Amino acid sequence: MPKNILFEDTYSHIFMSVTILGIESSCDDTSAAIIRDGVILSNVISSQKVHEQYGGVVPELASRAHQQNIIPTIDAAIKNAGIGLDEISAVAFTRGPGLLGSLLVGTSFAKGFALARKLPLIEVNHLQGHVLALFVKQSPDDNNQPEFPFICLLVSGGNSQLVVVRSPLDMEVVGTTIDDAAGEAFDKCGKVMELPYPSGPIIDKLAKEGNPKAISFSKPSIEGYNYSFSGLKTSFLYHIRDEIKTNPNYVKENLPDLCASLQNTIIEILLNKLKKLVKATGIKQVGVAGGVSANSGLRQALLDYGEREGLKIFIPKISFTTDNAAMIAITGYYKYQAGLFTTQDVAPLARMDIR
Repeated sequence: MPKNILFEDTYSHIFMSVTILGIESSCDDTSAAIIRDGVILSNVISSQKVHEQYGGVVPELASRAHQQNIIPTIDAAIKNAGIGLDEISAVAFTRGPGLLGSLLVGTSFAKGFALARKLPLIEVNHLQGHVLALFVKQSPDDNNQPEFPFICLLVSGGNSQLVVVRSPLDMEVVGTTIDDAAGEAFDKCGKVMELPYPSGPIIDKLAKEGNPKAISFSKPSIEGYNYSFSGLKTSFLYHIRDEIKTNPNYVKENLPDLCASLQNTIIEILLNKLKKLVKATGIKQVGVAGGVSANSGLRQALLDYGEREGLKIFIPKISFTTDNAAMIAITGYYKYQAGLFTTQDVAPLARMDIR
């Protein structure tokens, strides 16, 4: 990654405290956050409701909404933090992965803000940010963060990965999805049940009323630590199709059991690979991150697993599970300390691997 030598030489030792403005715009949430020395001062998220009627995110509508939201969102984050513009040490932004049009809005604003204020510019990998959300402090004496190395289960709408984290800037993906991600499985199966988008939170709520063992669905047999959810999705679809042939009201009459069984299957798939990796590495610290980490069933299953096996489990606050700028700011904080700055010719990338 290129270093901006000018900014590195000029700014490395000026600020006794490091205050990072983080900007996140990878999908349909515009977010800005302020972090000072690892402690969260503000985290503002502007969500877009327009996509609900389409059953998924519409890229063109998302990028237009980002253009409308980004200035008031950043303004609110700075005001909520109670800081002045001259207190900001650097600007961190999501470079990718994500929707290119959405990323372009955040990248362009970050570059303009940094140029106007003569501030260092820090690019952040969105997936790396999700992992490092576990390190956002609520107060200076908040020490509830993982020790290195730890294993992170990163689960979201577009990603299902197992990551060995050796330091804030040293991560290795040892397992990933070969097709659909866990979040996609929730949403696509939810669509089959005619649930509103996004379906994950609705399935989670309904699952609490159902029997997780009521229905058996297909589980993949994939070597190594990789995931696959396409077979589960097909199994779920075929089960619904076959049942409604004899009972058109099957879904409505069995909705809680369907949700509970689907959720339980997804959790079992996720945890089976995690358990395998923990056993192979002997690592006793485990974190979870990403949008699906908000799922109450997954959170409880992880805590139960940790208690049985003597592991320390780290679960982010709900506000840090979905796309948010706090995770971008904390990643920017660590990269600032390492002197990893970027230049004004940086461009957003739709695809990026953790590195």
